[in-house]
Amino acid sequence: MSFWTNAEQATKGVVTEEDFEAMAYRLVSEQVLYQADRKSRTAYGVIREFEADFRRALAPLGILLKVNSNLRYVCAIPTRPKHPATVEQTLLALVLRKIHDEESRVANHNEDGEVECDLVTLGVKYRQASGGRELPSGSRLMTLMTTLRRWGIARSDTDDRAIAIEGAEQPYVVIIRPGIVEVIGEAALERLAAFGAAKAGDQSGEPSALTHDDNEGDDFGGRDSEVANV
Repeated sequence: MSFWTNAEQATKGVVTEEDFEAMAYRLVSEQVLYQADRKSRTAYGVIREFEADFRRALAPLGILLKVNSNLRYVCAIPTRPKHPATVEQTLLALVLRKIHDEESRVANHNEDGEVECDLVTLGVKYRQASGGRELPSGSRLMTLMTTLRRWGIARSDTDDRAIAIEGAEQPYVVIIRPGIVEVIGEAALERLAAFGAAKAGDQSGEPSALTHDDNEGDDFGGRDSEVANV
């Protein structure tokens, strides 16, 4: 008897062992699956119904399964993440988490728990939170958004080609997804505030808490910290 035999029997063979394996692999690969996404709807429903089985399957991999039935998503969180994220990736993710928190407190989100943020507002929030840094634009922003979409924490309704050219007009809305609360921990927001203060110190001639190359991953933006479990 294989691991998924009982689960398959419970569905009367409608969902096969191979289907369960594929869903588990997809969850680990994509990190967050949303019922609102057409291609994820079936996987979300199966994982929620067989939550205990998926928990047992993921545990030996050091991955925690979180199911949010209210906002209808499932999330796979590594307990010992190892792959570093760059400071630029981390900063954008943290700023989006902060915006999501602020807007959710006043119920400024859709029925799926998603918060919309246009680039003008995002640019302002990014400068405020990062001690004066400018929001990346053009192809850099497109690359960052591709990464955040892969992590399951943000998306956009516009074609990525609209921001592929540096300096091009960007009528672009970022959709911050509710799974960001699971992926980016509470302690990460404290790190964001500390980083903003450190950058302000840089500009005033005081020593900075960060002296590394911004394109390198480290303990600020690393997956082995609580800043970004992605």
